[in-house]
Amino acid sequence: MALAIYNTLTRRKELFEPLEPGRVRMYVCGVTVYDLCHIGHARALVVFDMINRYLRYIGYDVTYVRNITDVDDKIIERAQKEGVSYRLIADRYTEAFHRDFDRLGLLRPDAEPKASDYIDGMVEMIGRLIERGYAYVAEDNVFYSVAKFPDYGRLSGKRIEELVAGARVKVHEAKREPLDFALWKASRPGEPSWPSPWGEGRPGWHIECSVMSSHHLGETFDIHGGGLDLQFPHHDNEIAQSEAATGKPFVRYWIHNGFINIDKAKMSKSLGNILTIEDILKLHHPEVVWLFLLSHHYRSPIDYNEQALSDAKKNLDYFYTSRERCEELLAAHGDAGGRRAEARPADEHPEWEEVAGMEAAFRDAMDDNFNSALALGNLFRATGALNTFLDSAADEDEKTALAETFLTQIQSVGEVLGILGDAPSAYFRIGVEGLDAEAIEARISERYTARQAEDWARADAIRDDLAQCGVILEDRPDGTTVWKVRT
Repeated sequence: MALAIYNTLTRRKELFEPLEPGRVRMYVCGVTVYDLCHIGHARALVVFDMINRYLRYIGYDVTYVRNITDVDDKIIERAQKEGVSYRLIADRYTEAFHRDFDRLGLLRPDAEPKASDYIDGMVEMIGRLIERGYAYVAEDNVFYSVAKFPDYGRLSGKRIEELVAGARVKVHEAKREPLDFALWKASRPGEPSWPSPWGEGRPGWHIECSVMSSHHLGETFDIHGGGLDLQFPHHDNEIAQSEAATGKPFVRYWIHNGFINIDKAKMSKSLGNILTIEDILKLHHPEVVWLFLLSHHYRSPIDYNEQALSDAKKNLDYFYTSRERCEELLAAHGDAGGRRAEARPADEHPEWEEVAGMEAAFRDAMDDNFNSALALGNLFRATGALNTFLDSAADEDEKTALAETFLTQIQSVGEVLGILGDAPSAYFRIGVEGLDAEAIEARISERYTARQAEDWARADAIRDDLAQCGVILEDRPDGTTVWKVRT
């Protein structure tokens, strides 16, 4: 099965064919660095990190560009409110952005351009738009004339006539028409500014992505991504200004991720339900967040609630427990070597077929418009088949061989889905409050002594104490006790 992508521009799934065979050029709208990032940012950037990983997994040479907006009205407003420079605000939240997403486990993009570093390119593109009649100067501002671009709104599906009818007032008195948008804003006292042929000022928001994407990826490139909320006006405006400036198609495939709600309510400051990544990672392992987000198709809406995160934690625990079981089996019985070839036929052991086909099923799901939800469902089913076989089979060679097959495939799949990156022992030790590994082992040793003395009340009390700290004990048939964390 070849990769098919739902293209927002055409509103259908299309066979993915990059401009250059074997190479993919992808641009994703990043964040505006005026505050801490929240779960909505996490959803978008996890989705496109996953897409980037999968494209590399299937063999493409990917150039992944994700911008940072560090010149914007919101940044300036915050700086003025705090009585500091806009640069201090931008740098503070750029650092916080990197800290949050590094902790979340995202890969750094191949290029991460900042808007403030591309002002000259923006001035040059704006000049071209003026020369070609798509933009005009008004009171030291420059505006894009939407009416000059006949296909305006084709990405979002909005028609100029409908937009004009719905427009209430002109936001800026110098604009000729309500839909015209700012390419260059005249400077005001106390605001950052740069020189231009039209006077001191700063760029509008939309022009930066056109300039930065073309600088790194060319005037036409393969994939442009972002949240559903960016379709209009941001991405419509990008298309209008880019294609007017170059005379070429801007982007071939547009990908947009769906919204995220908090307990069935829209996330907003007015409702006080903004969940920052920093706060979420105080409560949940980063891979739990990945599993929660990717358990839904990227285009569908998600409801964030603690029960959903708890379910994701249980599923991730199950994957890690199964992986740990396989690793212990291999450690006890050695490398399976060529014994996989001697496995019994699938009609006698259907679990073999399920596990052996895990990676192929993963690819089939992901090739269908990056269907991570289906991919995880297939992975869960294969993990169940593995455990069924390990519970019922008597032949240690067969069990070891299947465990080796599972480990090989789940490692590759996990890397794309952002999970199973820790050793099981490290994963299960994260999140224990007030106890380190040595303290836990000491308590287990104390419990062992109590059991040897048949002091069952004491042994049970130690188990209960550890359980209250989130440490779950498992007594093995060989007399040993292992522990895991349940947060």
